[in-house]
Amino acid sequence: MRMLVTGGLGFIGSNFIRYMLNKYEDISVINLDKLSVGSNPANLKDIEMNKRYTFVKGDIADKQLVEKLNSKVDVVVNIAAETHVDRSIVNPWPFIQSNTVGAMTLFETIKKHEKRILQVSTDEVYGDILKGSFVEKDALDPSSPYSASKAAADLFALACHRTYGLDVVIARCTNNYGPFQFPEKFIPKTIIRASLNLPIPLYGEGVNIRDWIYVLDFCEALNLLLEKGKIGEIYNISAGNELKNIDVAKNILKIMGKSENLITFVEDRPGHDVRYSLDSSKIHREIGWKPKYNFKEALKQTVDWYVNNNWWWTPLITEKTIHTSPWKLKG
Repeated sequence: MRMLVTGGLGFIGSNFIRYMLNKYEDISVINLDKLSVGSNPANLKDIEMNKRYTFVKGDIADKQLVEKLNSKVDVVVNIAAETHVDRSIVNPWPFIQSNTVGAMTLFETIKKHEKRILQVSTDEVYGDILKGSFVEKDALDPSSPYSASKAAADLFALACHRTYGLDVVIARCTNNYGPFQFPEKFIPKTIIRASLNLPIPLYGEGVNIRDWIYVLDFCEALNLLLEKGKIGEIYNISAGNELKNIDVAKNILKIMGKSENLITFVEDRPGHDVRYSLDSSKIHREIGWKPKYNFKEALKQTVDWYVNNNWWWTPLITEKTIHTSPWKLKG
């Protein structure tokens, strides 16, 4: 099978490409990535010479390029996205261009080829929920420019399915963690700042709740959805690890043998969602997927990876990647 993966030099994209190439000997991958914020060529340095892997620098909103690449593959996995909520608050336009316009460009071009596209979305399109968990049919209520741009892409995907018969499957996942995640994200930022004995910034009182899933569990779910996902359907993907941000930070500091005194509280983010929670019974029941990784064990593996691979994150460290109140930074 020939596969086009967009955003393959990012965190989830690079882990997914490596996962698929390691799992199957009859798969080849074209990686389309424009090398924007969050992309890092070092993420796939170990497979650059693999004959089944091809990198193409380019934008998913480039219709001519996307059309050319779609004609060469059997399936498309759209992981390309601007994902940092804080950056979307400062400047929403790159998020609209990549997450919405770019996704629609993919949908428009692939419908001509009658091939499957797996649209990777996020739990954030639902907004927050204080009690219970979202199911796939719940209304969308995004809180940030980032989540609104992803919600718009989902709606375009479903509209293209109904209008044109687009073979699309939508995967909505909770917060991923693991190796190769860009340092501005919460878990790697906490690990890196702790290793440098810098304060660990938490918004508000650190009580916002997220459900964490190890990236390889998500990669397996994506693989199964490519094979078994029903056309035009949405699948929630979660691991049942709902934790307050402050508890995640404390777990990381305990693993690293660092004092909780490093934790500091900063001004809360505008429109900050209180809690995310997804009901994943549909993918369990219909696809047979369940998470394999224990949170505490996988978190320790993640901490060890960052501690032992400072060569990877040191070149990425700037004020904007490990800042304390990122939404205040301009540009």
